[in-house]
Amino acid sequence: MEPIVKTLFPFIVISVGIIAVFGGVMMIVAYTVLAERKVLGWIQGRIGPNRVGPWGLFQPFADLLKFILKEELIPDQSTRFIFYLAPLVALTCAFMPMIVYPFGPEIVGSFDFLPYGLGEGIKSLPLRVADLDVGVLYVLAITSVGVYGIALAGWSSNSKYSLMGGLRSSAQMISYELAMGASVIGVVMLAGSLSLGDIINAQINSTFRWFIIPQFIGFVVFLIAAFAETNRVPFDLPEAETELVAGFHTEYSALKFALFFMAEYVNMFTVSVMAVTLFLGGWYIPGLDYLARTVGMEWLFGVGTIGYALISHVGFLLKIFAFLFFYIWVRGTLPRFRFDQLMNFGWKFLLPVALANVILTVVVVFLVGRFW
Repeated sequence: MEPIVKTLFPFIVISVGIIAVFGGVMMIVAYTVLAERKVLGWIQGRIGPNRVGPWGLFQPFADLLKFILKEELIPDQSTRFIFYLAPLVALTCAFMPMIVYPFGPEIVGSFDFLPYGLGEGIKSLPLRVADLDVGVLYVLAITSVGVYGIALAGWSSNSKYSLMGGLRSSAQMISYELAMGASVIGVVMLAGSLSLGDIINAQINSTFRWFIIPQFIGFVVFLIAAFAETNRVPFDLPEAETELVAGFHTEYSALKFALFFMAEYVNMFTVSVMAVTLFLGGWYIPGLDYLARTVGMEWLFGVGTIGYALISHVGFLLKIFAFLFFYIWVRGTLPRFRFDQLMNFGWKFLLPVALANVILTVVVVFLVGRFW
């Protein structure tokens, strides 16, 4: 029994990590939807959901139950296999980047208390599922593939409105993916690594602590491109209710529509985590370790302790929630662009600014390395 347990232990740990990340993200997505309806109600002078549960807290579960029980309609002339596959592609590509994000610092200590000698040789517990040396490229690649779900949904529905939404999403992704990739290059040069963990450590050891200070232009470009990548206002042209009914998911209903709905909010969470990791130090809270030493609580909140990991993780989530609130705030404030404005802004303004930021970063990094 003991050899079998030892053999399966790494797979069990990874499985538990994946389930924890999946469950946590799903809960955040559910209550992001509720928060959006509440905040938009506040912005527009309305109350928002307040019937299901205290203060409407059970509204996300009521919505999910409604989607599950609703009648599902399939267009007669649709390509059925692709029609079924498209929402799964969109949601899967939205979730896949989660495995490489560091959600907190490593917990350092002895794990000899585990049975069957499973803790032997384990000195630290990283709060992430996988640590890829090319984590940045992995995230950018997976998020790029996610547009196939939208494009396939538009094509397979055999509807002119859905097809236009899919084509718009493809053109939008090509236009803004370049700017987003260029905005990340400056951070990669400053960190000297494509690993998300190394980028956080580089921010901890840098003079600025957070890369948003030396890479403010890159941060603004990334933020704008993130709105376009997730098809959110003012870049929600693939849906555009006033023009395309509902765009790429016009013909979708019931649970398949819910999958697209969840994919959008998971993508919001993904780019928020990416922005926090690249520009706001990830889980790192400046001064936390110094404060623990000052008040004599290093044994409880010092680097490597469970207390330090817990506070850092909470700080990480608060940064993400700030980005999600900004998403909602922009939706309640700005109007939708025309499609020609969207393309012109992406190619004629955002991409040149991103490339200029790359050139400027190259010059600064060269000068600092050459003379300092």
